[in-house]
Amino acid sequence: MAPYLIVTGLGFFLSKSFYKKSIEEAEKSDPVLINLSGMVHFLIGMTILTLHFRRNNLLETMISILGFLFTLKGAFIIALPVLTLKSNEASIKLLRVMGTGFTTAGLIIGYLSYLG
Repeated sequence: MAPYLIVTGLGFFLSKSFYKKSIEEAEKSDPVLINLSGMVHFLIGMTILTLHFRRNNLLETMISILGFLFTLKGAFIIALPVLTLKSNEASIKLLRVMGTGFTTAGLIIGYLSYLG
């Protein structure tokens, strides 16, 4: 999870215009692709929760929370796609905050996984 979060967070900073355009055009996307995105988020989240639902320390808790968030996002994209995609308008304003959050979470998880 750490490398994914770090690279994604950096992507929000380095390719801000790309992500802004992606978010703006999400509502115009093919419904099948939106559903597939929801499925991928849901399956990744459920896989994490199935294999790693632990809360014995900070690292395990963070991974379990990420699994829960992936599952929740996937469920919302599948069950309420129009409502979920409308929330993307607020995401454009928060790209820097999301980049900071993803990068910070990745660095913490990476530190705890590899060095802690």
